[in-house]
Amino acid sequence: MTESVLETTTEHVAEAASGAPAPAAKPRVKRFDAAQPVLEKLFTLYPHLFGQRFLPLKLGVFQDLMAAHPDVFKRDDLKLALGVHTRSTRYLQAVAAGLPRHDLQGQVVETVAPEHVFLSIVEVFTRRQARAQEDLLPKLQNQLATAYEKSGLTRADYLARIGTPSDVINAVLDEAMAQVDLKRARRTALVKAFEASGKTVAEFADSLGMPEREVQAVLTR
Repeated sequence: MTESVLETTTEHVAEAASGAPAPAAKPRVKRFDAAQPVLEKLFTLYPHLFGQRFLPLKLGVFQDLMAAHPDVFKRDDLKLALGVHTRSTRYLQAVAAGLPRHDLQGQVVETVAPEHVFLSIVEVFTRRQARAQEDLLPKLQNQLATAYEKSGLTRADYLARIGTPSDVINAVLDEAMAQVDLKRARRTALVKAFEASGKTVAEFADSLGMPEREVQAVLTR
């Protein structure tokens, strides 16, 4: 994935959280230094969101902050600070983990869109791979498989939402999705076989040589 695509990735995640276009790009150190006073104020006001643990922010949190503190924040300063915050690796890790979005009170308000989870996973991977000596693609594949499975989307719907990744990322994603699709097909086949068997869960599990709890988990799911 090229640098320009990565910048677009983080801008999309930032805009999704703030509900406002990210400010014009500045050198990273200067952006952080300029945003630091506002970030410290956000930490003081909302330590549950901007403290030791970062949580994904609700869509439109920028407007909520301006409405709640019109005399505390200037619009451009707050946009810059939120852009720095939502581009940070710690914040992207929270989004990549699939944690839900939270409002200013710390209440869960919505899930993170699958495409934002995907973009965050790829961005965190790219940053780490640039510094790592080992190949992190296997870990990326596992993360993408988990994200795809949790999305509940079909392959076609998922691909339509995430856009066009680089060739390297696309190859890893294709393998991850193939693994998940195979698991889904096996689960579907198991459910159909159970329904046609007329057996209890315990009897059915015993006939397959599987632990009853594993069969029950599939049927419940």
